[in-house]
Amino acid sequence: MTATGSAEAADAAPASTPGVDTDEQAALRQSVAALLDKKSDSEAVRAAMISADGFDPALWSTLVEQIGAAALSIPEEHEGAGATFVETHLVCEELGRRLTPSPMLGSAVLAAQAVLAAGDADASARLLPSIAAGEQVALCWAGLDGWAAPGVTAEGSTLTGTAHHVLGADTAETLLVVAVTGETVGLFELPASADGVTVTRVPVMDPTRTLARVEFAGAAATAIATRSSFLSRLRAAAWTAITAEQVGTARSVLDATVQYTQERKQFGRVIGSFQALKHRMAEMYVKTETARSLSYSAAALVAEAQAIDAEQGPGPESDAAAHAAEIEAAAAKVYCSEALQWITGESIQLHGGVGITWEYDVHLFFKRAHGTAQLLGQPHEILQALETAAGL
Repeated sequence: MTATGSAEAADAAPASTPGVDTDEQAALRQSVAALLDKKSDSEAVRAAMISADGFDPALWSTLVEQIGAAALSIPEEHEGAGATFVETHLVCEELGRRLTPSPMLGSAVLAAQAVLAAGDADASARLLPSIAAGEQVALCWAGLDGWAAPGVTAEGSTLTGTAHHVLGADTAETLLVVAVTGETVGLFELPASADGVTVTRVPVMDPTRTLARVEFAGAAATAIATRSSFLSRLRAAAWTAITAEQVGTARSVLDATVQYTQERKQFGRVIGSFQALKHRMAEMYVKTETARSLSYSAAALVAEAQAIDAEQGPGPESDAAAHAAEIEAAAAKVYCSEALQWITGESIQLHGGVGITWEYDVHLFFKRAHGTAQLLGQPHEILQALETAAGL
């Protein structure tokens, strides 16, 4: 798709990002896209989001068993695929393109990356193989006011407090909990069915993603050793994965808008032929491509930091790479969140009155845009944190 929004140019657009997608990565993207085209069209997404689980377990099993989606960035010694974070990023982008409800972000990204970020060998050996095999693990992190401060406190190995906005906790078998412990933040593990744990699914704006509130009342947990760069590494991977979804969503809603404006007629002409609308779609395209570049830059830095960590082990160089990835991921999260909210808002406008109706998917993209903007920190919160860290 060109800046003018022509369908002919859309067909000619490259399917991969130069300098990021290798032939193997492009093949992975095509495999995921082909599966989702068959199993996650609009009708399937709408059926999944109102189901008891909030996603299609059969599709998740296929993604795990045939694509290996949950195992991609998990090391081979822990029964993973031993790929890089970029491969995980590709899958998240395709899932975001179709708004596919799945445990991918909550379990295969947030939970897996929390374990990897902690750097505890025993915890990795214990937890990562099951995540790679598709077992659902939920990461409990946010407090009442968001992700800046955990909502759970640990006294020894006993957890008290409430974690909010937890992805997939209502269907998870295991919980990982980011909790305040003394002057630091630690990571803890316990079964979702443990005594003292109450999981409640909460109403959400984005119906394609379930969130839950998890309350801990003196629940016994297993402490996982963490390193000083734990939160920095976790934030980098988490923010980047969300931007991957946002980029996929942006491209999909842009394509839907172009298609609609080429079909809808007014004053005897298709509305896509009007210059003013072309300009608006051109700006949508520019923002989509800019968001994609930032997102892939962050993914590449996360992968680089993890490669240094794997090759050299903990140390100043590894921590510096993780910090650089965190800064890039923060910038990507801010830009992609704001861009997608604007793009979906424009799409609503260009669709006219039908844009917000239930029959059209545009309102689902709009809700996903605003949902992901809030998830793991709003843009203004992330910017404020960066300014504070920089002493501005």
